[in-house]
Formats: sequence, C-alpha cells, structure tokens
Amino acid sequence: MRFALDDLSADVPAEQVDEARSFYNSRPAGRGPGTLEELRDMRARRSGPSPADPPAIEEMVEAAGARVPVRIFTPTDGRARGVYLDIHGGGFYMDSAARDDARNRELADDLHIAVVSVDYRLAPEHPWPAAPDDCEAAALWLVGHADARFGSSRLAIGGRSAGATLALATLLRLRDRGTVGGFTGAALQFGTYDLSAQTPAGRRIADEYFIQAYVGHVEDRTTPDISPVYGDLHGLPPALLVVGCNDVLLEDNLAMAGRLSATGNDVELRIYPESPHGFTGHPTAMARTALTGIDSWLLERLAQP
Repeated sequence: MRFALDDLSADVPAEQVDEARSFYNSRPAGRGPGTLEELRDMRARRSGPSPADPPAIEEMVEAAGARVPVRIFTPTDGRARGVYLDIHGGGFYMDSAARDDARNRELADDLHIAVVSVDYRLAPEHPWPAAPDDCEAAALWLVGHADARFGSSRLAIGGRSAGATLALATLLRLRDRGTVGGFTGAALQFGTYDLSAQTPAGRRIADEYFIQAYVGHVEDRTTPDISPVYGDLHGLPPALLVVGCNDVLLEDNLAMAGRLSATGNDVELRIYPESPHGFTGHPTAMARTALTGIDSWLLERLAQP
C-alpha cells in the first residue's frame, strides 16, 4: 500500500495552516537541556504554572502499597460524567502536575468530568521505574475509588510527550493486572515510544539527555514499560494519537498507530500540518483546533451510558 502523508493530515482551514507556518517561521526552535547542570538551571528559571479558579484539590492517594500526590478537579456545576487521568509532559525530568492546572480546570468544567493529574517523580533524581510506578498507583486508585469519589466509574487516560508514553505504559500494566477494563479511551499527544534507539524513529532522539536521565541505568531499553512500541499491545482501550507533521516524533507515532491497529485495537491518528513537537501548548488556532478535537473525542468515550 502506498500513501502520501497529506492523506493522513487532519482537515483544518487553510488560514490556520498559514498562521501556524508564519508562527513557527518566526519562533526560534527550542531545545531541551543537554546536561544535569542545564536541567537544574532550566528548572530554576522555569516560570510558575498558570493558576486555576477554582484551584485543584491536592491529595495523596494510595494503591498497591504506593502513595502518590495528585491534583483533582471536579466540575463546578453538576455531577461528573466520567474521570480523566492526566499525565503531564516534560521529558520525564521537568515540570509538574500543576503545569496543567489551567487546562485541567477547563476540561473539568467544559466536559463536566473529574480530572485527576498525577505528580509523578522526576528523573534523574528518580529514574525509571519511579514515574510509571506512580502513574500506575494513581490509575489503580481510580479503578478502586472513582465511583464512590466522583460518581462515575468511566475512566480515560492521556498525556503529552513523556506523559503520553507513561499513559501507554500504565495501560499495559493495568492490562496485565486485568484491571484495564474501566478505561474507555487514551488520548495520546506526541508520545515517544522507542527509547532504545533500535528503530529508525528511536535513533532520531538517541542522543537526547532526557533518555540518559530517565533510563541511562537500564541496559535493555526495549522493555515495553520504557519503550511501549515493543509491547504486546492487545486488549487496550481505544486510542487517539495526535502529532504534528514537523514533530521529530512523527515516525514514532506512525509506528505506534500501526502497531496498535495491527494488534486489533481501535486507533485514530490525527496529524496536524506545519506543527512541531508540543504544538498543542502553543498560542495558535491550530492548537485550539487540535485540543477541541481531543475534548470531543474524550467526551464521546466518557459520556456513553
């Protein structure tokens, strides 16, 4: 089968494509820290997250013998129709759950859902498997307590970049435990699915410091808990993969979409033109269109009877 990348691109208005092209042509390309010293400096200089109103409820939850901090948003008007577990991005070594507060408050109120964001431990201070351990604990807590706490047992999961990777690793852990059934969907934005440098996609990011910080101590990085593209992917909930056509992780997301589909899962891939890594966090109409599409997709999975 032969196809052009344009055939897979999301259908967006031409003016949004033009605006995105102009925005990124005038915006310097970003880069992550390349050493521990640069990481510490970048963390120190990072601006604080935008506040949410009403603010998050901060709580420690416990499951499978682990305790993890979470930030909880419930709709200000009415009962939650479902619960979304958000896993923040940041290369496994930066940011926090609070970085997504404004977005998660908006999600809770607009979709009438509860949003739980997990503050997983960061590398290199806490390398793998600390982050997926924390995300699994938060997910297991929701499986056991969502109905009593929020009035709904319908769950979805998602994240951006490293958060998408951790979301998929969490689903694989839950599937192996036999507890993935409560999750009705996974919204995965530009995840990185091969940290082993064994695939062509993985080799494109092989020299990035975040890999050394997160899994530098691991000899075999093809373990699915690190690189989900190598996993047995059967029996997972429907997935939406969102990525920009100029993202260094585009091939990674194409490969993951193909593997999910080949294993019999329901998967939808949306590729946005003129968009680099992290584009849904940028002030463009393209980003707003992509986020609106993600919201609609989540609502379809959480609002079903």
